[in-house]
Amino acid sequence: MAVRKFKPTTPGQRHKIIGTFEEITARVPEKSLVYGKRTSGGRNNTGKMTARYLGGGHRKMIRIIDFKRNKDGVPAIVKTIEYDPNRSARIALLHYADGEKRYIIAPNGLQVGVTLMSGTEATPEIGNALPLQNIPVGTVIHNIELRPGQGAAFVRSAGNFAQLTSREGRYCVIKLPSGEVRQILSTCKATIGSVGNSDHGLESSGKAGRARWQGRRPHNRGVVMNPVDHPMGGGEGRQSGGHPRSRTGLYAKGLKTRSPKKASSKYIIERRKK
Repeated sequence: MAVRKFKPTTPGQRHKIIGTFEEITARVPEKSLVYGKRTSGGRNNTGKMTARYLGGGHRKMIRIIDFKRNKDGVPAIVKTIEYDPNRSARIALLHYADGEKRYIIAPNGLQVGVTLMSGTEATPEIGNALPLQNIPVGTVIHNIELRPGQGAAFVRSAGNFAQLTSREGRYCVIKLPSGEVRQILSTCKATIGSVGNSDHGLESSGKAGRARWQGRRPHNRGVVMNPVDHPMGGGEGRQSGGHPRSRTGLYAKGLKTRSPKKASSKYIIERRKK
C-alpha cells in the first residue's frame, strides 16, 4: 500500500495525493452482499433542511460487512480484496467451505488465496478471529467486540490497531489507538493483525470538488455569521469570535461531554491522551 503524488499540471492536481489501489483485485462487488444506499441530503420527511452542509455526492452501494465472525470452525478462502466507498479500510471477500460468502475488513498483509478461520480452535494468525482469552498477550489486534456476540465495535478504520497487554481474571486489558487502556471481557472476539490501507492518513484530496463527490457541501464558519445566526458571529471588522462554541452555544474546545455516571467508566484503567 502506497500513495502517489501528481505533477502540478492543474490547480486540482497540485496538492492531490491518493492511494495507488494496487492491492485491489476486483472492481465489481459481490451482488448478493450489496444494496443501494439512500441519502437524505440533510432533509426530513417534510423536505425541511435539518442538517446543514450535506447533499449531492456519488451514488453508493452498501457492502454488508461481517463484524461478528460467528461462523466458527468453518474455513474460508480470501477470494478478492475490494474498495469500499463507505469506509477508509479495504474489504476482503471470503468464500466459506459451506458455500456462503461474506465480506470482512481486510487486515494489513492479507493476501488472496489465504485460508481464514474464526472460533476458539483458530490459530492466532493475521485475519483469524478468536476470543480474547485465546489470543497471546502482546498480540496486535483489531475489530474488537465490546460485548460477546455484539460484533466488532472498536478499531475498524484504516491503519488502526490495538494491543492485548495483560489479563485480569475474567477481563483482558487492551490498549486502544487513542491511548486509552481498558478492560474487555475475555469472551469477546477480536481479529489478529492491524487494519489495512495504513497510508490512508497521508492522502490529500487536493480540491473542494472531491468533497462534493463525497456528499459534503461548503461549510461556512461561525465567525463570519451575524450574532443572530451564531454565538461567535458579529463584531466590527474581523473579530475573533470569542470562545469557540457550537451554533447552539455548547463549548467546542475542552468541555468534557462524557457523563461522570456512565457505567462503563469502571472498565477504563487509563483515559485517552489529550
